[in-house]
Amino acid sequence: MSEYIVEMNHITKRFPGITANDDVTIKIRKGEIFALLGENGAGKSTLMSMLFGMYEPDEGEILIRGKKEHISSPSYAASLNIGMVHQHFKLVSNYTVTENIILGIPSKTRRFGFLPSVDLKAANQRVEEISRKYGLEVNPTSRIEELNVSVQQRVEILKMLYREAEILIFDEPTAVLTPQEIEFLLEIIRGLRESGKTIILITHKLEEIKKVADRCAILCRGKLIDVLDVASTSTKTMANLMVGREVSFVTEKQPPKFGDVILKVDHLTVKNQDNFPVVKDVSFSIRGGEIFAIAGVSGNGQVELADAIAGLLKAASGTIVLNGTDITYYSIRKRTLEGISYIPEDRQNYGLVMDFTLEDNLALRNYFKEPFSKKGILNREAISAYGTKLIEEYDVRSGQGNKTIVRSMSGGNQQKAIIAREIEQECPLAIFVQPTRGLDIGAIENIHKQMIAERDKGRAILLISLELDEIMNCADTIGVIYNGQIQKIAPAGELTASQVGEFMMGVKQDAK
Repeated sequence: MSEYIVEMNHITKRFPGITANDDVTIKIRKGEIFALLGENGAGKSTLMSMLFGMYEPDEGEILIRGKKEHISSPSYAASLNIGMVHQHFKLVSNYTVTENIILGIPSKTRRFGFLPSVDLKAANQRVEEISRKYGLEVNPTSRIEELNVSVQQRVEILKMLYREAEILIFDEPTAVLTPQEIEFLLEIIRGLRESGKTIILITHKLEEIKKVADRCAILCRGKLIDVLDVASTSTKTMANLMVGREVSFVTEKQPPKFGDVILKVDHLTVKNQDNFPVVKDVSFSIRGGEIFAIAGVSGNGQVELADAIAGLLKAASGTIVLNGTDITYYSIRKRTLEGISYIPEDRQNYGLVMDFTLEDNLALRNYFKEPFSKKGILNREAISAYGTKLIEEYDVRSGQGNKTIVRSMSGGNQQKAIIAREIEQECPLAIFVQPTRGLDIGAIENIHKQMIAERDKGRAILLISLELDEIMNCADTIGVIYNGQIQKIAPAGELTASQVGEFMMGVKQDAK
C-alpha cells in the first residue's frame, strides 16, 4: 500500500497557445494539508481540475490510494471520494441550501416502487447534522441568493462532505472573504484535517499557508519549482520561488505632493434597495497626488460609497463634486467621461463581460470613440492593437492573447485586465475597490507600484480595501468607516494599524 493517497506523476496539460502544466509530479500523504502555491495563471487550478475530472491530462498518470485511475468526470472523482470547492462557486441561486447539496446525486428512494423521488425532509436533516458536526452552521431551507459569500462557501464545503469526500480540494478559498471570515475558514480546514480528511489548498496567500499547511508545492509558469516543508521555510523564500525574482513586502513611495481638490463628497447619504441608509452623512475630499484610503470591516457601507461616486447607486442626499463640477445626478457614462476610473469589487458582474474576448473587454471604455470606431462602425484593427499593447504592458496572461474569452482566464488575470483598462484612461480620479483581491504577491506588488505611479502623476486615488496592511502601506490619508459613518480622517503617518483597527470596530468615536 502506497504511503500517498494522491500521486500525480509527470502531468502535462496543453491548451491552445499555452502549456498549463509541464511535467508536474506531486505526491500527497493521507491526512495532511498540502498547499499549491503559485502566481495567477501558474497552472494550480488546472492541475487540480484534472484530479477532479474536469480536464484529462495530455501526458502522465494519476494514482489514488496507490491505484492508477482514469478520472474522466467530476462524478467519477466523487466516486473516489474526491471533492472540490471552486474559486467561483457552482451554486444555483434560486435553489435552497439542501437542494444545491443533493443536486446530481441519484435518488435511492422510489415512489410506487419505481418512480425516483427525493425526501427533502430527510435531506434537510442530514445537512443540518453534517453542518453541526463540522462547525459549518447553515439553514438548510435558505435560498442561496439570500446568503452572503462566506455562507455560500460553507454550502460548497457541505456538498463535498455530504458526498463523503476524503480528499478535499479548496481553490483560492479565501479570495472573497473578509479577514474575520478567513480565520474562521482556516479553523474549519484544521478541523477537517483532524477528522481524517486530506486537504489540498490552492492559494497564493503566504500567511495562510504558514498557518495551516504541512507542505507546499510551488508552481511557476506551469513548471514545478520545488516541494517544501512549510514550517522550515520562510514566506520570503516562498514568494521569491513563486514569482521567480526577489519580492519586496514593503511598498516604496516618495512623500506626497498634494495638488488641488479633485473629489469633494459633502454630506452624502446612500440607501439600499430596502430604503435603509447604508452610507450616512459622509463628507471628505481627495486632492491630486493623494491616495485616500477607506478602511472598514466588510459591510459597513464602503462599497456602496464607491458605487455612489461611480454612479452605480443613487445618492439619497448630499453632493459629489469632481473637479468643481457637481456630478451627483450624472449617468455612469457621463461620469466616466468627466474623469472617473473604477475598479469594482465584483470583477465578474461589474468589471467584465465574461463571454467577450479579452480585446473587447479592454476596449469597453473607448469603443465608441475614434480610432476604435467611426460613425458607429468598429475598427477591429485598432481595438486589437490596443488590446495587444495593454496585455504586454500589464502582463495579462491568457491562452490565446487578444482572442481569449475572458471567462476562461484565471481570476487574477481577469483583475489585471480591468486594472489595465482603467489605469490607461488617465482619469483625474481613480477608484480602486479591493484591487488586489485574489492576486498573488508579485501582482499585488505591481498594482501597488502602479497606484503610487498614478498618484505621483497628480491623480486622486480612492482606495477601498479590507486588507489593513494594504491601507497602511499605500495610503497618504486614511478615513475609517463604521456602520456607514466616517469615524476618523487623518494622515496615514499619524495612525497605527492598531488604532485604525479600533476605529473599524467602532471602539473609538472621537472627532474627525
